[in-house]
Amino acid sequence: MNHIRSILTLACLATLAAAAGAQGQGGSRPGVGITDIMRAGPRLVPAPTVPRAAPAPAAPATQRSAEYIVALVNSEPITNTDVQSRVERLLKENAEAQRVPRAELTRLVLDRLIAERTQLQAAKDAGIKVDELAIDQAEQTVARQNQMSLTELRSRVSGEGISVQTFRNDLRDQLLLTRLRDREIEAKVKISDVEIDQFLREQRSGGNAAVPSNINIAQVLVAVPENASEAQVAQLQQRAQGIAQRARAGEDFAKLAQEFSDSPERANGGVLGMRSSDRYPSLFVEATQSTAVNGIAGPVRSGAGFHVLKVLAKSQPGSADAVVTQTQVRHILLRNDPKRTTAQAVAQLAEFKERIQKGADFAGLARENSQDASAKEGGDLGWSRPGQFVPEFEEAMNRLAPGQVSDPVVSRFGVHLIQVVARRDAKLSQTEQREAARAVLREKKLEEAYETWAQELRTRAYVEYREAPQQ
Repeated sequence: MNHIRSILTLACLATLAAAAGAQGQGGSRPGVGITDIMRAGPRLVPAPTVPRAAPAPAAPATQRSAEYIVALVNSEPITNTDVQSRVERLLKENAEAQRVPRAELTRLVLDRLIAERTQLQAAKDAGIKVDELAIDQAEQTVARQNQMSLTELRSRVSGEGISVQTFRNDLRDQLLLTRLRDREIEAKVKISDVEIDQFLREQRSGGNAAVPSNINIAQVLVAVPENASEAQVAQLQQRAQGIAQRARAGEDFAKLAQEFSDSPERANGGVLGMRSSDRYPSLFVEATQSTAVNGIAGPVRSGAGFHVLKVLAKSQPGSADAVVTQTQVRHILLRNDPKRTTAQAVAQLAEFKERIQKGADFAGLARENSQDASAKEGGDLGWSRPGQFVPEFEEAMNRLAPGQVSDPVVSRFGVHLIQVVARRDAKLSQTEQREAARAVLREKKLEEAYETWAQELRTRAYVEYREAPQQ
């Protein structure tokens, strides 16, 4: 049975991967959080269970987990239960963890918890807050990416012995950490023209294989209900195989998606968009790795169901013939301020959406109400490339067909109402190639800067380790 991976566990996997020398493992990106999950696309992966009995981290061998404080972080306690719960999550979810000695794994988990506590305390000191609406949106995003309803998500989480409130608290913490890292690190990372020139030379000579390629995939999803019988699964698999055969025989894939797919992208012909392969589910990347452009892969099985995949395009970032899916988009932004709560901003933008659906002009409402520099242009942000906007905004934008208007979207900047005007696949201009290269280099430097910043924050914190009580 498939489960949903804990959000907090992903951060711990980063520490584990670094310590174990793992390369290319899921969750290896430093500081991974809910916004990174948003980028990952639909996937269903294991989740935590109720902690089982385990040895205490600093005690003699024992078969039961006792509750006591193992460390103080600026006077805030971390308990043995906190540590063992995270250890059990890792052991359940990640094969790499199972190859690490228990004592070493426990130490890594405790170090990660200490790092998280120092950062959460820094977020609190900086006055960074995450309101309930942002958590609601994050929870809905996790459900959507796992191709299930919010009710199904909560049922699955509860079935794994995790309360919905605990899951929402996990989301809150990761949103806080993401906003803190953005605030503390983003502005400090600069990319020079010399670095961009060097990157482009390496890309064009084939000397930078470590950079993920760009791919554009379309899918038809045949959803499988959570409690489907073996007979139902077999029937749905046969349906997916029939769709794959029709696609391989030359039928219009977009029409097949519009007619048969259970995914949110069906209105767009199942197109997921041209973006870096590391922003696609690993299942999709592996299934299409050896598939030529216009080729069909699958059906492949995930927790959501059976996926029939078509490779629409492949290219290498920075190359002269690089092609990406560009989106022409506009928005209305209401910023957070003391005079208007997030809930009030959401209500106002929901009223704007209703007026637009009745014939009001989006651009006119943007000029009159948007608190963004784009207001004078009717909210127009021009043609964007993947990765240009913050993930909260981009995830919502990617789900819209041209002409559609989103529900209000909460981001770190405020609340947005988004409209997609058009989409196109286009070769990047020389300037756009340089900007794409800058984005790749910036991502790499952000990871390095995060490691340095997190270590400095940890060094400044007062940490007191406690021994386990004597048995």
